[in-house]
Parts: sequence; structure tokens; C-alpha cells
Amino acid sequence: MKNKIKSLDVYSSLLSIAWSSGKNSHINLKRLREACPCAFCSGEKDVFGNVYKGEKQALTDNAYTIKSYSFIGLYGLKITWGDLHSDGIYTVELIESLCS
Repeated sequence: MKNKIKSLDVYSSLLSIAWSSGKNSHINLKRLREACPCAFCSGEKDVFGNVYKGEKQALTDNAYTIKSYSFIGLYGLKITWGDLHSDGIYTVELIESLCS
């Protein structure tokens, strides 16, 4: 059975996750923000495998705080960051990999 997020707690510098498996994980918010999966931050591939993404931006401390979040079905999490960036959907698999 696929692991699911049971609950989340947001702290000043980390996200605490309780998984359906009974395990608990923590992830640093800076690491989570820098792994943003949106096309601007992580890029997107064309049919030839070329990756296109926006120019790297200098992020302020505010960019590493979570303003709000919402679950997207059972597969992901949409986060609105303190700088109002909210384009990426963090899949459960991505979040799990960042916790390890």
C-alpha cells in the first residue's frame, strides 16, 4: 500500500509529517522550498529532453516560511510560501524522498 500523509504540523523552520504507515518525518523548510517542483523552479522538458526553467532567483527569508497549504487529492500538497509562490504540487513521493 502506498504511504499517505496523515497529518502535518508547520514549525518555524521545519515541516513535521505523520504518515499512514505510522512513521513520522521532519523536513527543513529551506530544503522543501528549494525542491519546488513547479516548471519555473525545476523546469519542464520538451519532447527532445531539453529542460526549460526560469532564471534562478535570490530568495529572502520570507520565501522559506509556509503561509498556507492544502492537500491535492491523496497524492500531493500545494504550498503557498511566504513570498506568495504557490505554483508547484509536491507529490507524496517527492516529499518522502526529501525526508530521507
